[in-house]
Amino acid sequence: MKPNERIDDLQYKGLCLIQKKDGFCFGVDAVLLANFADVKKDDHVIDLGTGTGIIPVLLAGKTEAKIITGLEIQEEMAEMAARTVALNRLTERVKIVCGDLKNSVETFGPSKFNVVVTNPPYMNYGGGLINPSDTKAISRHEILCTLEDVVRSAGKLLVPGGQFVMVHRPDRLVDIVYLMRKYGVEPKFLRLVHPSPYKKANLLLIKGTRGGRPQLKMLEPLYVYNEKGEFSDEINKIYLRGVETFE
Repeated sequence: MKPNERIDDLQYKGLCLIQKKDGFCFGVDAVLLANFADVKKDDHVIDLGTGTGIIPVLLAGKTEAKIITGLEIQEEMAEMAARTVALNRLTERVKIVCGDLKNSVETFGPSKFNVVVTNPPYMNYGGGLINPSDTKAISRHEILCTLEDVVRSAGKLLVPGGQFVMVHRPDRLVDIVYLMRKYGVEPKFLRLVHPSPYKKANLLLIKGTRGGRPQLKMLEPLYVYNEKGEFSDEINKIYLRGVETFE
């Protein structure tokens, strides 16, 4: 532990996460992404822009993936994520690599991963004053990478038939679908996430297959809260409240 850090209990198989007290912390989007990914036994998985390492840690607890790699460009974040991996005794299965996802194909080689997951920056870079060295700004704005950089890298890193899984904002849907097809990843499943019934969606979950046939399936919407303002049954299940597994 370093100054200004805390350890959060993920309340699943004894897993925990080191986070900065005043830094960018994981939210519901990361948890939903880990739950949405279909990871099979012995898969090789990479998380592009892993940040705190929350997604690799959750996937390590949830799945039987052989190796899960978290790629993070910010040295301080990558170092902290690596300490989280060590704290959870996952170093044999989870690897944190400090590097630029734009160079990921050169780093790992093409067609190396069965699954690519990512929770990328949502906001276009531009307008307003943004500190380019601020970890929160880098996590939220397309400062060090763009949506196209992410999808391009995913398309090259995936094996044929491999799965790309992303959480993003609905207002970027057209860009997402266009870029996935541009780089050979066919969108297959789309799910919109709503704060509650009768409120517009504020997140989307999308899965695609490298070289897949065209057919996009719209899944049932996911509501974070029910009409009573309580967490929905599905969210409670995903967060393991009162159940034993993610399934």
